[in-house]
Amino acid sequence: MPGPHDGKRVLHAGEPLEKARAAMILVHGRGASAADIMTVGQELMHPGFAYLAPEAAGHAWYPNPFTAPFASNEPYLSSALEVLGKLTETVSAHVPLERLILLGFSQGACLMLEFAARRARRYGGLIAFSGGLIGPDGTPRDYPGSFAGTPAFIGCSDADPHIKKERVVEAGDVLKRMGANATVKLYPNMPHTVNTDEIHSAAQVVEAVAHEAA
Repeated sequence: MPGPHDGKRVLHAGEPLEKARAAMILVHGRGASAADIMTVGQELMHPGFAYLAPEAAGHAWYPNPFTAPFASNEPYLSSALEVLGKLTETVSAHVPLERLILLGFSQGACLMLEFAARRARRYGGLIAFSGGLIGPDGTPRDYPGSFAGTPAFIGCSDADPHIKKERVVEAGDVLKRMGANATVKLYPNMPHTVNTDEIHSAAQVVEAVAHEAA
């Protein structure tokens, strides 16, 4: 049976994958679109990079909060994870995954983090704006695999209405335990958005991958 997100569009910017030296997958948040998250990609444009943004069915990757029981977000969650899996495989046919950056905002950040944790390996980088790992509080985080030094940045408000700061810190701790070079930043009373300091931190990850790809 096809999943609810199967066959939805993937927005492309930058270099064609066939010519790219590096790539970024950008995952939008609830109620948003591939075009919306691509505005973040435009802030992080770098020569030689391909930028790919998949779009969720109905503009949401899963229906309930990221802290809800896993079963309550099916079959949407499994379909969303499969979308990222297939897109990552498509990228890997042209660009080494050591030069792939995974980026997400809000619901997209949660999805990206959960996908990466389930498929840990050396990536070019992980960038999560306002997100945490999926599942109820107290979910065991015994993911297999290692990030093998993958740079990771997680930024969020310390008073985000959708994401408790404890879940942001937890995600950073899990990534570190799995071998990522992870940085977590909490911003006092910031609204649910992406600030210039977060973009600067993300740009440093991009620059590092660009240097390796040169």
